[in-house]
Amino acid sequence: MVDIYEKINELYDRRREVEMGGGDEKIERQHEKGKLTARERIDLLVDPGTFVELNPFIEHRSTDFGLDRQKGPGDGVVTGYGKINGRPIYLFSQDFTVFGGALGEMHAKKIAHVMDLAAKNGAPFIGLNDSGGARIQEGVVSLDGYGHIFYRNAIYSGVIPQISVIMGPCAGGAVYSPAITDFVFMVEKTSQMFITGPKVIETVTGEKISAEDLGGARVHNTISGNAHFSAEKEEEVLEMVRKLLSYLPQNNEEKPPRLEADDSDDYRPDLTDVIPFDAVRPYDVRIVINQVVDEHSFMEIHKDFAKNIVVGFARIKGEVVGLVCNQPKFMAGGLDIDSSDKAARFIRFCDSFNIPIITFEDVTGFFPGVKQEHGGIIRHGAKILYAYSEATVPKLTVILRKAYGGAYVALNSKAIGADLVFAWPNAEIAVMGPQGAANIIFAKEIQNSENPEQTRQQKIEEYREKFANPYVAARMGMVDDVIDPRETRIKLIQALEMLRNKKETRPRKKHGNIPL
Repeated sequence: MVDIYEKINELYDRRREVEMGGGDEKIERQHEKGKLTARERIDLLVDPGTFVELNPFIEHRSTDFGLDRQKGPGDGVVTGYGKINGRPIYLFSQDFTVFGGALGEMHAKKIAHVMDLAAKNGAPFIGLNDSGGARIQEGVVSLDGYGHIFYRNAIYSGVIPQISVIMGPCAGGAVYSPAITDFVFMVEKTSQMFITGPKVIETVTGEKISAEDLGGARVHNTISGNAHFSAEKEEEVLEMVRKLLSYLPQNNEEKPPRLEADDSDDYRPDLTDVIPFDAVRPYDVRIVINQVVDEHSFMEIHKDFAKNIVVGFARIKGEVVGLVCNQPKFMAGGLDIDSSDKAARFIRFCDSFNIPIITFEDVTGFFPGVKQEHGGIIRHGAKILYAYSEATVPKLTVILRKAYGGAYVALNSKAIGADLVFAWPNAEIAVMGPQGAANIIFAKEIQNSENPEQTRQQKIEEYREKFANPYVAARMGMVDDVIDPRETRIKLIQALEMLRNKKETRPRKKHGNIPL
């Protein structure tokens, strides 16, 4: 007669078999590539001892192409829940040692189930991707499985934070799930994303390219903008995920976690020396950011993509804020197609998850050129206008130096819903820069002058004095206050406190039609 202890021993034997994935040889191969196993990654990501696995005994049920003779423990994916920084999260981790992590019917079912649990319980969802794509042997049901995941990515967007970590190949349909999620992390040299791989591209177009040059971390962090973060090692990437979550609320009905405020003096005398008075001289806006926010609290997003704008999370007196800042070090801080997309997407994320938005503005305008116009700068630039207008979270703007033309309007002006706009006393707010304006308005006068260059300089100063200063906009109520730069942090702390209980509604509708 079989007793209960035999059954318990059988349970543990089966569990050990599942935990071994594809076996020692394949695990060794994974390590040789510089990659961790699915379970090792989970252990690094979550708080120690908090992970609970779900559906460990699921296996595929396909019999075609010899699959009936192949075992696939867990069907190539580990799913479950745990805690990060003491707060619940849900996750999946694809196991490359089982069927190359390829997604089949039951693999997808496991992921969809844990996504539903994350949404029902209002907690972030994290996907650790390491997969060869759809499991070809299972045919159309594997594609259907992707559809179930994509649908949930879309429906739960803006409800719970969704994070994708690319830790190996991610090809074909597999890339669309990360593309819908809020943030994408990649590991340098060992992770790639592409719709069609190098061999297919060579066959169809004749172009030869390596997997890394086609869709590696560098490409997606600098050129395509499909990824937001990268690091050399998997351990570093997973630590970055943990850090990012420390800024985010659990879901769209909560506010982000607040830390104990520091007691440092909020008056920052060094801010007067940060920005050159000459409007054409560059500087690094990160210096301003680091002077204003809590020490070491700034976490930049999309650091290497569209460098003419800087976005990221930080804390001011312990409160989480989202920062959108022109970067005069690149393209004079002008807005182009990529920076418009980058800013708009970040603004909409902050608005989805109740994170106040602070804009540091120093913008010459939208970047001119045939390539930009033909590439759709009108449509892309409109995304920023749309995102700011749509957002109902607290919205603050500080005009540091230049605010010209349509870009001034787009970057959270009072007209499109800013709660408060501050300007430094050296700010120039105008339809265009004094040089361009003077050349147009006083063209005949300059041309007919005995000394055209002297007259031009005189008219530039005249225009600057009359129009391109913050007091004109302040008189019209477009700037709420002209402030001492050294008091910028103090003013922002006061404004955030004042706006803490802000409530604002929009006309009832199914959803708007952002100019995609």
